[in-house]
Amino acid sequence: MPHLVSRSFLTIFIGVLIAIKPVLKADETPASWHSEGKHGAVAAGGRASVEAGMTILKSGGNAVDASAATLLALGVTDSRSYCLGGEIPIIIYDAKRNVIEVLVGQGVAPRLATREFFLKQPDGIPATGLLSATVPAAIDVIITALERHGSMRFSEVAEPTIKLLDSPTEPWHKDLQKTLKAMCEAEQKHQDRMIGLRAVSDYFYRGPVARAIDKFSRENGGLLRYEDLAKHHTKIEQPVVANYRGYKIVKCGIWTQGPALLEALQLLDGFQMDKFKPASADAIHLQAEALKLGFADRDDYFADPDFAQVPDLKELLDPEYTNARRSLIQMDRASTERIPGDPKSKKARRGIPPISAGIGGPALDTTTCVTADSQGNMVASTPSGWSGVVAGETGIWLGTRLQSFTLDQNSPNVLVPGKLPRITLTPTMVMKDGKAVGVISVAGGDGQEQAGIQVVTNLIDFKLAPKDAVKLGRFHTDHLVGSFRQTPPKLGSLTLDETISDEVAKELVNRGHAVNRQNGALSHPIVIWRNSETGLFQAAGDPRARRNAMAY
Repeated sequence: MPHLVSRSFLTIFIGVLIAIKPVLKADETPASWHSEGKHGAVAAGGRASVEAGMTILKSGGNAVDASAATLLALGVTDSRSYCLGGEIPIIIYDAKRNVIEVLVGQGVAPRLATREFFLKQPDGIPATGLLSATVPAAIDVIITALERHGSMRFSEVAEPTIKLLDSPTEPWHKDLQKTLKAMCEAEQKHQDRMIGLRAVSDYFYRGPVARAIDKFSRENGGLLRYEDLAKHHTKIEQPVVANYRGYKIVKCGIWTQGPALLEALQLLDGFQMDKFKPASADAIHLQAEALKLGFADRDDYFADPDFAQVPDLKELLDPEYTNARRSLIQMDRASTERIPGDPKSKKARRGIPPISAGIGGPALDTTTCVTADSQGNMVASTPSGWSGVVAGETGIWLGTRLQSFTLDQNSPNVLVPGKLPRITLTPTMVMKDGKAVGVISVAGGDGQEQAGIQVVTNLIDFKLAPKDAVKLGRFHTDHLVGSFRQTPPKLGSLTLDETISDEVAKELVNRGHAVNRQNGALSHPIVIWRNSETGLFQAAGDPRARRNAMAY
């Protein structure tokens, strides 16, 4: 690898501006936004990334191999929303072993990233730039997925991305291609697939890439060091699961916002959602009110369980606690109060002051990736990492997930070196009769679970096909503490997209919601759904959000 040349902060700033440009023009609607087939399916962001995953499936790879190829390619096609120096929480269903695993594809705070350091900064933890980088996690979680559930080598799944970079459209593309080729060469020194995969990770985290990132960070005032990368490894966890209408909804742990969706769905389980019309005032009101309660618990309780006292998930999802919280929902009136509960004592309201908000910051975006194969394997992931900087001549963009921490020492999510930030990234898997039948991924910060609950209820309660479930009009509420530098809540807020009728909007206003309108997609969902009787895959992504989906 070439030696790094020190980049000026002007270059870094320009890199940030480049990073937040839209990937596609607003009028570009993908022709491949939904598809059906019996052999396998891929849904994600950029079309070339979906094609990369399909190439792997058609050449004999499984859903994990296809996911790895898609995730690598998304680092190019969706680079304004996700980077290979970013993060990817992943849920995998291994049909042969009949097991579900969560891969914790999130890096921790560097050793030098202390609360005291950022309290001295004029703007706290910045929303952009080098200072807000956590340890890159994307590469190792891809390697770990291949090790545990894949069938191909890294060089095979990286080939579509390396070809994609043959015609560079950005100055960092050639550097990234060199880095990926060097990682493949490190693998090719070993005939054994597993040893070769570890060699790829070592090249990145304990070899030339890690040393290049260290050098760049030191020269430009960053906090990442070689030791931070060298210590990184991908943890494997059991998923969090809740029942909903005879299905099991599977999420990542309390270091994400995932359990908030499960709380909200359990609240909805006490109502007859199927008697309402999709996107009706009744349906939107109930979903929004349930989410408000789930998010209130998220804001006050969710954090890295290795560093904070978090609720026991059995208590958080206990039916008695759910019943107590459900009593707070009124069908004729919107809540304008943020109400965290007390899961330990099973009380609807907690008796201590809630967590305070911060100064707020921009929430840019994320991208999406789900895959499935004819063997029954399914993978759901939510790749992210944006508004950071390119680490010198590595071609690796660094993420900015450090901003998901708070500096409030009373919060369980307070910044501590070596700690995972509580993140919005939250893939979803749906099980039926012990088998995976659906995978969902959503881009959109705090809107991910909001679109998620709408897609789940569209599929399960309203029996919509995936192509209809992802297109149906959506809502968004900011009745929560924002996950990026803790934006203050807008109590009672409810934003509706342009497809929601004026009649529905008027009824929601009558119930006390502070309604706003927004053109375009509110969050960006994708889904793969499998008919367990016919084996038919239906894959779809909201075309308004320029998502792509292919099946064969």
